[in-house]
Amino acid sequence: MSFHLREALLQMRGNFTATLSTLITMTLTLLMLGFVVLLTLNVDRTLAQLESQVEIAAFLSDGADTAALTKAVRDQPQVTEVQLVSKAKVLSEMSRDYPYAEEAATLAGNPFPDTLRLRVARVEDSRAVAEQVRALPGVVDVEYGAGYVDQTVKTLSAVRGAGYTLVGLLLIGTLFNILSAVRVAIYARRSEIFVMRLLGATRAFIRAPHLIEGVLLGLLAGLIASALLAPSYLQLSLRVQELVPVLPIITDLPTVSPVLIGLLLLGVLVGLAGSVFATQRYLRELE
Repeated sequence: MSFHLREALLQMRGNFTATLSTLITMTLTLLMLGFVVLLTLNVDRTLAQLESQVEIAAFLSDGADTAALTKAVRDQPQVTEVQLVSKAKVLSEMSRDYPYAEEAATLAGNPFPDTLRLRVARVEDSRAVAEQVRALPGVVDVEYGAGYVDQTVKTLSAVRGAGYTLVGLLLIGTLFNILSAVRVAIYARRSEIFVMRLLGATRAFIRAPHLIEGVLLGLLAGLIASALLAPSYLQLSLRVQELVPVLPIITDLPTVSPVLIGLLLLGVLVGLAGSVFATQRYLRELE
């Protein structure tokens, strides 16, 4: 094992430019991936908070069959909670915020209709559920804050999708860089590998230093990315929380730690996978 490790270190020093390029690319990729994962966790937490606050209100006509409407709404799979609020209770709630509402109702009658208040499992389903409820007989109108909810969901989904696309492209670029670095190392040692084959060296023996090189590069890139990500993210998240206190930003290290560990493991995995593919292909070419 010490022989293979020494050979891997010699290869990394001998191909310093390719090694440095691969290390920088892997570090940037893992760093970007870490930020995207943490951004996704914050987006999911924001969506969860939004789901707990978004409420669809269905206004019923006078004489509507409230029992049948309540059952029809509750039977929809996206709906998690349904509450029937009578017009008297709606007036009572409005009177707490607007004291003159009760006096106006005394003179002109209660203007508020019976209301079905419902919540959905996912905030993305709000529009679809609202349209289905609007089509039910006895429903006059439906309100769920369409402008705010739809725009927020679209923005958060676009941010998450763009992040994943960028990370995917960076991972592909990292694999190609590892392939190139290993190919350069194998080509530079082609005469030595030929002699080793003549002396009976197995494929596993020849490949071992290259595999160790890939693992070392991945581990080092993961360590650097984690060391840069943790303090920068925590500082940025605290700053964002000061500017926008209503956002449920993740600021605790125990929640961030699994992401950092995942970066280390992913770096090792990507480095090993790139080395495996490269050695299989280019050793076959040398033969």
